[in-house]
Amino acid sequence: MSLLRPGYSPDAELLIEAGGYYLRPPIMSDFKSWAGLREESRSFLKPWEPLWPSDDLTKTGFRRRLRRYARDRKEGRSLSFLLFSARTDQILGGLTLSNIRRGVSQTATLGYWMGQRYAGKGHMSAAVAMILPFCFDVLHLHRVEAACLPTNTPSIRLLENAGFHKEGYARNYLLINGSWQDHLLFACLAEDHAARPQKVAPSVEGILKEFL
Repeated sequence: MSLLRPGYSPDAELLIEAGGYYLRPPIMSDFKSWAGLREESRSFLKPWEPLWPSDDLTKTGFRRRLRRYARDRKEGRSLSFLLFSARTDQILGGLTLSNIRRGVSQTATLGYWMGQRYAGKGHMSAAVAMILPFCFDVLHLHRVEAACLPTNTPSIRLLENAGFHKEGYARNYLLINGSWQDHLLFACLAEDHAARPQKVAPSVEGILKEFL
């Protein structure tokens, strides 16, 4: 497998690829495509996300975002990815492993977003199927958590189909679209994942040493 994707930079370091898709950290040259997809998907994404900063879709805002990603990555706290079609190299959405905890926890929180024009076509299901082997086999996590609004039926279905189990209901759990909102809590354990038939075998290049 080659890392020489259009726009690839050594700064990205990490590439996960399987089934016609690849995940890698965002870089500055992604700005135009990323901002365009987010802007056209604004009304679609708004009900499920925190309020966007006023300059979120500017180069300055994107540069600030990349600095935060790099800092969190260096400190071993989170990993942020963009999802691409391997055939077209088009950005489809994004995925984040945040709140990475080691010690007796070995846990991370999974979050994701999808451009409106690509939603409902199985792209994010493929991305989650790619990231879980990375979480358990490369990062050696024991548990991956996720939360979604009780009204977000597509996300609930995605998580359940990926092998997550519903574990609880958290009141006023996250500040979404400007208000505190209840969430359903899900988790996938390493043993849950190991018991499932694996449909994809992701290739991973450029493993980050601070996460191992």
